[in-house]
Amino acid sequence: MAVITQGLRLETNGDSDLIDITQEVAKGVSDSGVSSGAVTIFIPGSTAGVTTIEYESGAIRDYQEAIERIAPKDIGYHHDARWGDGNGYSHVRAALQGASLTVPFTSSRLLLGTWQQIIFVDFDTRPRSREIILQIMGE
Repeated sequence: MAVITQGLRLETNGDSDLIDITQEVAKGVSDSGVSSGAVTIFIPGSTAGVTTIEYESGAIRDYQEAIERIAPKDIGYHHDARWGDGNGYSHVRAALQGASLTVPFTSSRLLLGTWQQIIFVDFDTRPRSREIILQIMGE
């Protein structure tokens, strides 16, 4: 059993920026030399998350509009009252989204559906340089 940990770096626009990271994750798995197992994608930080979606403009817009309905920017957040940084909604959105995702693979190929891509979502209020951790486990 091998366990390999890799990092990815992204530059984001913030404000619910969705970035397709499928190819980067697939390359990490392929480069690892592990042929069958699972890769965990983990986002360190409390204002970003990871999930899967069909990465096309309609689904992206639907996702962004849904997240705005669930945790709107223009309401009061206790976090903002305490810290004054205006990103309370970012923390709530990230908590609801989740900081990790696990994808199985075989023959060094991710077992994703035909229209399923892995996306990183930056909920923060400003552009950021983000780290993503890949932990690849298998044989």
